[in-house]
Amino acid sequence: MRRFVLTLFALLFSLTGMAQVKAGAPYVDFTVLADHADCHYRIGEEPRLRIFAKEGGSGLNGIQIHYEAGNDRMDPDMRGTTTFLRGEAHVPVGTMTTPGFRYCTLHFSVKGERYTETVKVGFSAKEIEPTIVNPLDFDLFWFQTLKKAEKLPLVSEVVEIPEFTTEEIRTLMVRIPCDEQGGSIYGYVSIPNDGEKHPVLLVPPGAGTKRINPSTIYAKAGFITFTMEVHGMPMNASDEFIASEKERLGDYWFTGIEDRDTYYYKRIYTGCVRAIDYLMTLSEWDGENVGVTGGSQGGALSIVTAALHPDVDFVASFYPALSDVSGYQVGRAGGWPRMFVNANDRPEINHKKALRVMGYYDVVNFARRVKCPGFYNYGFNDNTCPPTSVRAALNVIKAPKVIIENPASYHWRYKEVHMDAIEWMKNQCK
Repeated sequence: MRRFVLTLFALLFSLTGMAQVKAGAPYVDFTVLADHADCHYRIGEEPRLRIFAKEGGSGLNGIQIHYEAGNDRMDPDMRGTTTFLRGEAHVPVGTMTTPGFRYCTLHFSVKGERYTETVKVGFSAKEIEPTIVNPLDFDLFWFQTLKKAEKLPLVSEVVEIPEFTTEEIRTLMVRIPCDEQGGSIYGYVSIPNDGEKHPVLLVPPGAGTKRINPSTIYAKAGFITFTMEVHGMPMNASDEFIASEKERLGDYWFTGIEDRDTYYYKRIYTGCVRAIDYLMTLSEWDGENVGVTGGSQGGALSIVTAALHPDVDFVASFYPALSDVSGYQVGRAGGWPRMFVNANDRPEINHKKALRVMGYYDVVNFARRVKCPGFYNYGFNDNTCPPTSVRAALNVIKAPKVIIENPASYHWRYKEVHMDAIEWMKNQCK
């Protein structure tokens, strides 16, 4: 009996003790801040990061912190260590002699757990200039390309999609021809089902070969939305077909890159313009308001469409890819997809020809030609679309623009910024 009582007491003590363990509470909590709140500096300034760390609520003390720093997406050019004292440590970032961004990655360990963080800061970022060449016949090339596209049927397939249709939103799948070789783009058109007239909004996709689902957030906000795919894959294709296309297309951003007329993105850019043309034929369109929005590759295509289509009234672009891709040729970060970082990349491709072709496709050269108001957002810590490349594009835009910078974000956007962009787009509508 005594053994039973002791066993029960031990069990109750164990359960009580476990109940008092705070699951998920971080034993080590740390914050990294630049000594300029906005993470912006002038050329020649020498920023320092302040790291505040607590261990079980007490300031971390005597723990060594390692760091390395360098220019955006480049190899580190400085390394060092320092030590936490009463919960605080200071780490240098280095400086720059030309406009750009630098990163500092730091790490330390406590009780066998490794903690790491990367912070980027800008140096005279508003003065970053593009490296990509602006071809003299850029406008003529795209004028002739789009004139040819106008001879194609505007739409070759329209199908009602009941599984994505509700009392609020009617959904169609459409197929739009985009080149003379039979290339097409597909998309879902989501129409508010209220009998009213609405603005239209093109939503091009991020990079990759994948299934696209309709976006309802914009339709619920009052936009007729075209959620677009770019590879000519039927939206209702089987998983097996999509997997085979992904394997077949591979790194499609290099396909045909040595010739401006065969480059893969030619049909994609044309498809975006034709998608706007199609949206403007819908009886539910309000007859006035046309917008485009997207992130990453979709952010690039948004700027491209705004530049190529004269009827686009507003653009909201998040961390646009394909921006200043030639940056690596001069020793600084270029935009996604990190083209030709060194001479050994893609040896089967003639780099000089490819970079000459990219002058006709780089987002920078479209950004120069944007005439409508724009909402733009990017994160300093983005290594997919580095801030150096994004800023090179945004700096050449002369049209009215709102630029939201988030020093702490990576290749994503905050929900609050996304909602702000939607409100901004609604306010652009007449």
